[in-house]
Amino acid sequence: MNQTVAIILLILLGVVIISFLINLYNKLVMLRFNVEKAYGNIDVVLKQRADEIPNLVTVAKHFMNYEEKLLARLTELRTFYNNSTDADKRTELANETSKALSSFFAVSENYPELKSNNNFLELQKRISELENKIADRREFFNDSVNLYNIGIHEFPNVILANMLGYKDKTLLEVTNAEKQYDGVQF
Repeated sequence: MNQTVAIILLILLGVVIISFLINLYNKLVMLRFNVEKAYGNIDVVLKQRADEIPNLVTVAKHFMNYEEKLLARLTELRTFYNNSTDADKRTELANETSKALSSFFAVSENYPELKSNNNFLELQKRISELENKIADRREFFNDSVNLYNIGIHEFPNVILANMLGYKDKTLLEVTNAEKQYDGVQF
């Protein structure tokens, strides 16, 4: 009788452990897919922004003779973004592109002829609209990434996450220009 009870307890313990591992694995998969979904939502807008950069550089080249490094950096970032397939690398490039665009628009203030050009104004408006869309989607993306990063570091998730090769994901940063309101830095 004791042997039968011990076998039943071992079987129940095995079922509990297997159920626990299945639930743990499913949680990690859900977190990973939420990040991928959020990235897919924001990647569309980031791609649209990247597609506007050549037009912006073309218009600006006629007026900004002394800002060739900045224009070249924007073009380079766009090329790297379009050629990258790794989501984390694309996120890092999107962060760098945001910073470069902020610098570009700050420098464009020094060129009144450029600021009065209709093509430039239309491109600036289009990129501004895309930046607003990015800001809207960034919150969902960053929330998903944050939950994922926490999830893969919680115990006992960390053990299974390490065995499965789960790595931290990169957040989309808020640029300094977005942190300002009426010229006041937050």
